[in-house]
Amino acid sequence: MRKVGVLRFPGTNCDRDIWHAVEQVGDTPQWLWYQDRFNPKDFDSFIVPGGFSYGDYLRSGALAAHAPVMQSLKEASELGYPIFGVCNGFQILCEAQLLPGVLMRNSHLRFLDTMVDLTVINAHKRFGQKLEKGQKVHMPIAHADGCYYVSDDDLKRIQDNQQIYCTYVRNPNGSVADIAGVMNKNKNVVGMMPHPERAMYEWMGSCDGQKFF
Repeated sequence: MRKVGVLRFPGTNCDRDIWHAVEQVGDTPQWLWYQDRFNPKDFDSFIVPGGFSYGDYLRSGALAAHAPVMQSLKEASELGYPIFGVCNGFQILCEAQLLPGVLMRNSHLRFLDTMVDLTVINAHKRFGQKLEKGQKVHMPIAHADGCYYVSDDDLKRIQDNQQIYCTYVRNPNGSVADIAGVMNKNKNVVGMMPHPERAMYEWMGSCDGQKFF
């Protein structure tokens, strides 16, 4: 049984969903408060949930990226621990420079709350390790700042290094190259805008989210 640290910031609102998803697959979650530091060696992996950390003031994820808990998460990243960011968690990891690129306002300037289809491009060694290249999954999105952007040079770099995690089948927000999720250079840190924790059972509209935990 693996121990999973779940980060919480003021405004996080998907933490209970993540907690339940972690328990659903047989792992043990533990809260990590934004003001605290932790020893990465006490855990097997980490998840940064979605929500509206600090009310999305300044920029989505920008304030949370400087919280004390993130210093410990950066240490965990440097040690190679698996880290997963979902929606606002993805934004936080990008703002903390643990992942390449930035998340910008959706191209049509509207909040999106709908189901989407994704294509797996490269599987992560921990979160979605059983997914196969080219596999299609179905799950929800809920974001206003989900348009992923990197420069042309950085896009080529992450493509060449196989850092693209998944892409949208039909791009809903204007993301560069249809990107819905990316990994860092060492491929231990991964983030995605869609919510796998909201696709754990058929009554939710899909159970494909289980594959990511």
